[in-house]
Amino acid sequence: MAKRVLALYYSQTGQLAKVMEQIVSPLAEEEGIELHVVPLHSTETFAFPWSFFRFFDLFPEAVYLDPPANKSFEIPDPSAFDLILLGYQPWFLSPSLPMSAFLQSDQARIILAGKPVITIIGCRNMWIEGQKTMHELIVSCKGRLIDNVVLNDQSGPLESFITTPRWMLTGKREPFWGLSAAGIDHKTIQNSRRFGEAIIAGLKRDRERQNEPMLQGLGAVCADPRFIASEKIGKRSFRIWGRWVRMFGRRGSWRRRPILTVYVVFLILLIVSVVPINMAIQTIIRRLFKGKMDKIIKTIEAPSGR
Repeated sequence: MAKRVLALYYSQTGQLAKVMEQIVSPLAEEEGIELHVVPLHSTETFAFPWSFFRFFDLFPEAVYLDPPANKSFEIPDPSAFDLILLGYQPWFLSPSLPMSAFLQSDQARIILAGKPVITIIGCRNMWIEGQKTMHELIVSCKGRLIDNVVLNDQSGPLESFITTPRWMLTGKREPFWGLSAAGIDHKTIQNSRRFGEAIIAGLKRDRERQNEPMLQGLGAVCADPRFIASEKIGKRSFRIWGRWVRMFGRRGSWRRRPILTVYVVFLILLIVSVVPINMAIQTIIRRLFKGKMDKIIKTIEAPSGR
């Protein structure tokens, strides 16, 4: 009997769609697997590239998991899949709104109930807090997270701090001024096919039924310890400021613009001052408490690991 695999994802820029295509292509070619691929579509259009205020106006709803509904989709026997793949991007250290909408839907509770789930993340460099929320949403649907894949921008934090906003606000991701192209590089995306091949091997051994990871030893996740504390600070900031912004009206309201402007200035100051200092402190802490930090990193990288 064929194993049934469902791959759901949301890709705004098209980059994550390419990642998902590479990972699921071996599954599509395997005779013993029945693959269903569903790109999620929101009832609201999240146009790309972003406009400046439209991008920042999104963060309160993203961190408070208050998304617009998704467009409906139909799949045969939604409760009868053997494995679920969920591809998403973190928005403001939280799952993107279309993925958040799906995981809070009645349909998700039917699809994920009792099922093993593999998450697939495409991002710049910060994903830890978003994955924590993602895990909580999966558990709320009674799903079981058995693996995680993280593909991120391989350029340094300073370089991507320039190239990523340029890509987001203009749609231009090509190299410029000696800087690398924005986003996940082509070779990394191509190499992600190995995860699909490992999933096939795992399904043949029924590892999804045994609640066992399928992707260990493949470099699926590599957590950067420099960002652990910075993400916690950022998430707390988003929640505090997000609550204030929501007091000025619904998303799209002109009344939000003044406080959003203040917040953007605050955020830039936070990034250029507090974050570098915090990263330097974290470097010292990692050296003084290497054993403890290694355990924390191992926990964050679970269940797949490096």
